[in-house]
Parts: sequence; structure tokens; C-alpha cells
Amino acid sequence: MSIVNGEYAMKDEKSNPLQNDVLHGNYANYFKVGYNAFEFIIDFCQCYEDEHERHLFTRVVTSPVYAKALFETLQKSLYDYEQSFGVIKEKSSIKS
Repeated sequence: MSIVNGEYAMKDEKSNPLQNDVLHGNYANYFKVGYNAFEFIIDFCQCYEDEHERHLFTRVVTSPVYAKALFETLQKSLYDYEQSFGVIKEKSSIKS
């Protein structure tokens, strides 16, 4: 595993499978994380006050090593973001 432009990548990766694919993004404002001894399960959901259910649209299952790599990547990106745009307000301080 190596870091390239702040991203973790497998060293043995010979081609980029996403090179020709069009990626479609989804908005997530609710996250659920579960784990066991061998893997982390991360759910990305949408949840709104006027609805009583959460809409799961992506589940990522990964190893603890890659979960930690994701954490470190997010941590660095959040630090860089706050250096550029200021401190992110906590969820409880944001008024709807």
C-alpha cells in the first residue's frame, strides 16, 4: 500500500479499473459503522427530519487496515479543509 496525492493505493495495481467508468455520486448525511475482528462495515445513508426512515444507498465492507487508511485520509483532508476554509462547526451548533 502506498500514498499518492493523499490517497492510499495498492502497489501491485497494474491498471486503474475506474479509468473509463463514469462515477455517480450520492449525498450522505448519516453514517453507520459496524465491525468484527476481520472487517469494518460502513453504511452511507440519507436521513431527513420529515421522514422516519433512513435510506441506505451504499455499504462498504473493508479490512481494519483499509478502515484505518480511510480514517487517516479523512483526518488529513479535514485538517487541510479547515486550514483553507476555517473550522467546521459541530453538528449541534448548526441551525436548520
